[in-house]
Amino acid sequence: MDILVHAAEWFVGLFQAGATVFISWMGSIVPLVLMLLIAMNSLIQLIGEDKINRFAGKAAHNPVSRYMLLPFVGAFMLANPMVHSLGRFLPERYKPSYFASAAQFCHTSNGVFPHINPAELFIWLGIAQGVTTLGLSTGPLAIRYLLVGLVMNFVAGWVTDFTTAYVSKQQGVVLSAEPHVEG
Repeated sequence: MDILVHAAEWFVGLFQAGATVFISWMGSIVPLVLMLLIAMNSLIQLIGEDKINRFAGKAAHNPVSRYMLLPFVGAFMLANPMVHSLGRFLPERYKPSYFASAAQFCHTSNGVFPHINPAELFIWLGIAQGVTTLGLSTGPLAIRYLLVGLVMNFVAGWVTDFTTAYVSKQQGVVLSAEPHVEG
């Protein structure tokens, strides 16, 4: 009987722990993301969706601007996870690649811009601790991490372009080459 009681307590405890985490998110990350969504949508309305569509459309024609410029500006201004929302302005065929590039940029920029992905700052801090222990500055490492990250994020985006095109052709799916944003 004790085994059943402990199993039931463990089972309920699992959900209590989940509820505790959920409530902590309701006081921290959920309002932050909500405010970022409101800010981004307000900015889009002030600038105008047509202008943003044209900018993203122009950026979409060039893989360097598509996988280096947009993720950099988006991550710096909007942070993770809002950087991914800029992908809505790209044509369907570039969205998987943009996501790949933007997702990686949120990690490789943490040393210089910790606000971009504070949830994973502990990774950077762990690496930085080793460098600091050696008596070295973390600044050069952070810049190198950012620059190598920009190049690798571009490569990831571009490789995903080819992968998406291959799978689309294989599956007989035609992805739009024009941006289409529904309000």
